[in-house]
Amino acid sequence: MKLLKFLQYAYLVFFALFFYDTISNWNVDRGRAYMSLFFAVLAMFMYFFRKKFRKRFEERGKL
Repeated sequence: MKLLKFLQYAYLVFFALFFYDTISNWNVDRGRAYMSLFFAVLAMFMYFFRKKFRKRFEERGKL
């Protein structure tokens, strides 16, 4: 259970890294910036998905 919570916050770290990479490469290499932006959005989506999944899993265990 603790692993799911850790992975949930790891996606936020990945979001921050990819978003920083997007900003730093925006004027240098647009293709790489778009790819980093895609991964940043994907990481944010995975954070919210994992958060919802973990809450659902915890509530199922309470029954």
